[in-house]
This record gives sequence, structure tokens and C-alpha cells, in this order.
Amino acid sequence: MPEQETIERAREDEREGKSLSTQAGEFVREEMEHIREGKHGARSAKQAIAIGLSKARRAEVKLPPPKRGSARTKKQAARDSRKAGSRRKPSRTRSHAVRKALKREPRRAASHRALSRQARSAARRRTKASRSRAAKKAARTRKRNR
Repeated sequence: MPEQETIERAREDEREGKSLSTQAGEFVREEMEHIREGKHGARSAKQAIAIGLSKARRAEVKLPPPKRGSARTKKQAARDSRKAGSRRKPSRTRSHAVRKALKREPRRAASHRALSRQARSAARRRTKASRSRAAKKAARTRKRNR
């Protein structure tokens, strides 16, 4: 369950008209903090990000399923989005099992080095034009340029 503060920050981003990925980023940030605090671990930076995005979808951030990605990932993303707004309590047994499994994973998934490696490999998969477009948009929407 995401912390109330994280949900509030995501809602604030929504009110400010920020993108869905920015709203979801709050949940990913929370996940990285959990790993760094030693609450649990993750197999990789990619898994840590996936957990954060799943929490975001379940907290009613209207993130679409990934365009590219395995059928299983798309299906899981759609399932998470459907779960949004459902008030059913998660199964205690499953919850404990997931937490226990994550506790056995290493904490290095949230290290600066791991996140840097993940960001670079993700950027390499994009075209030069796409990266350039994103950089120009960032420069345009940067706070101090307003």
C-alpha cells in the first residue's frame, strides 16, 4: 500500500496538469526509498520500477499499459488498472509471501549505479529523434523558463 504522502504528491501533480509518467514517478521514488531504507529489496532496478508503476496504476494514476513489452506485462498492467478504486483488502497470506520474497532480494537495485545503468540502457533503446524531442520538451517546460 503506498503511503498517503505519495498519493497526495501524485494528486498534486495531476492538479498541476503534469504528465502521467510524472505522477507515476512519485510511486517509483517511494519504492526506491523503501529499498534504500531496507524495507525490502529487488532483483534489479527494472523490477523496482515495475513495482512502483504497479502501485501507481492501483492508486488510480491513468497510466496506459506499455506499447512495447511482453503480453504478460501488458496483461498485468491492464489488471493493475482495473484494480484501481477496488476497496478489497489484499490477501494477508499473499501479502506476507510477497514481502518475504522481496526481503530476500539484494538492496543494490536502488543504488545510483544501478539506476544510472537502467536509465542509460532505456535511453539507448530510443531513437535519437525521440531523445532529442524529450530534451527539447524538458527545456521548454522547465520551471525557471516559465
